[in-house]
Parts: sequence; structure tokens; C-alpha cells
Amino acid sequence: MANSNTTQAIESLAAQIGENVYIDVAKWHLYLSDAHLHTVVAQKVYSLLEDDELSEDAVIKILRGIPVKLGGGKLEVPLLDLLPMQCQVNLLDLLEEYQKNM
Repeated sequence: MANSNTTQAIESLAAQIGENVYIDVAKWHLYLSDAHLHTVVAQKVYSLLEDDELSEDAVIKILRGIPVKLGGGKLEVPLLDLLPMQCQVNLLDLLEEYQKNM
């Protein structure tokens, strides 16, 4: 049952991330849900929320460790490098708010 609750919590967090955080490519905003990256981010940051270890440095480390393939896989760029600074701030705010409501 706890695993089911965790799965639902991650899905809920992923939905919020997917709707509010985007990557910027040539001034085009591609939301993480459209890029199919929201669930990966949610899964990786969820343990920070559970363990009360949420920090800007921890989130940046996670974003740096998520590779995004471009050009059919010819190039791989860390997700961190594709997020505008405002989206990084928005993500951290979203995570802090989500953690308060856990």
C-alpha cells in the first residue's frame, strides 16, 4: 500500500513539474511533460523530499545528471543546461511547496 501511495505522489509531483517547468530551445518553450522528462525528474527528486534533504545544490546535481538527447541522439546535454534560470527557481519553489504539503 505504501508503494502505491509513493507512486501516486510521484505521479502528482511529475504532473506539477511537467506543467510548470520547461526547457528553452531557440526561444521555444518545451514543457517537461511534452519532452517526457517530468517523470524522470520527479522520481529523482522525490527522495530529497521524503528525506528532508531538499536544497538548491541537491536539485542542481540531479538536473545535471539527467541527460537529454538531441539530434536523434547525436548530442547529449544535461537537463540543467537547457533550463532557463527562472525555471530552475520555479522548480525549487514548486518542490518546497510540495514538500510542505506532504
